[in-house]
Order: sequence, then C-alpha cells, then structure tokens
Amino acid sequence: MRTSEIRRTTKETDIVLALDLDGTGASEINSGCGFLDHMLTLFSKHAHYDLKVICRGDVEVDYHHTVEDIGICLGKAFLEALGEKRGIARYGDIILPMDESLILCAVDISGRDYLGYALDIPTPKVGDFDTELCEEFMLAFVREAKLTLHLRQLAGKNSHHIIEGSFKALGRALAKATAIQEKYLNEIPSTKGVI
Repeated sequence: MRTSEIRRTTKETDIVLALDLDGTGASEINSGCGFLDHMLTLFSKHAHYDLKVICRGDVEVDYHHTVEDIGICLGKAFLEALGEKRGIARYGDIILPMDESLILCAVDISGRDYLGYALDIPTPKVGDFDTELCEEFMLAFVREAKLTLHLRQLAGKNSHHIIEGSFKALGRALAKATAIQEKYLNEIPSTKGVI
C-alpha cells in the first residue's frame, strides 16, 4: 500500500494529512482557506490520489503558514508513500489547457528538489488568496517530496485559471510519474539503483 499519514503541529498550524497514491481521487479538504481547498481537491481528482487534509491555522493573520505547511506535509506524505520507488515511471509531463491559459508541467521523481517556476500571475489576489502563495506551496512541496518540478505558463492572463491549471497539471504529471510499470515492478528507475 502506497499510503502515508503526516501530523504536523507548530505554533502556527495543526495539520493532519493522509495520502493514498493508489486511490480514486477522493478528497476531504478543510484548510480554512476556501481557494486552497478547491485547488487541493482538483489536484487529488486529477492525480487519482485520495487526499485528506484537516488544518487549523492562523488564518486570521493570513494564509501563508497554512499554505506552506500543507505543502510541507503533502511533500512528506508523498515521499513516504513512494517508499523505495520500485516500479514507478519516474517522469511525468503534461501541457494542460485551462480555458485561455496553457500550463506546461514536468516532474522527475529524482530524489533532488528543484522548482522551475515560470508562472506570470497578473493579480496579487484571487478572492482573499494571495497569488504569490502558489509558488510558496509548490516550493514547500518540492523540497519535502525531493522531486524536480517545472511549471511554465505558455498562455493566459486570468490568475484563477493559471493557478487552477497548475494544480490540475501537477496532479496529472505526478499520476504519470508514480504509475507502476508492471514490467519493471522490482526495478528502481535509476542507473544508481537508488533514488
């Protein structure tokens, strides 16, 4: 079973997150930030990962700690659920349209954290969500998941569509990268023999 449950408690957030990489896309998300809830629901659905997130954070201050700490927890859970990474495809990519926006997303489950972030989000907010927090989430996730992620905006000027397309694209690319290759069940996809 490729599952993990993470509990993280700080002075700013209290988070319980459960992840199943072999799920159906079912989600139960309550972060205290409606926009983030929606993005994580989309991520879960498009990755076909089951995801449960319950967070009590200092949202009366702003959403920064909540967004970053959920990214940390999701990355930790992802890394733990993958285990030795035997049989996975390792690489995944997609070019995803979201109305007028077009997002390129490519991942390598490499054991090395790198974020190539090239989204030009034109407004500082979507509703009450600070759009700069999209990058903070991705960075926290990448650092803990120990993977390479490239996100690039090829078209679009609608902030909501750019961010939504990015979360959907991340889910789709990760679904490809974590797919089990039956022919290579006992192999780790690296000449080093370890990722």
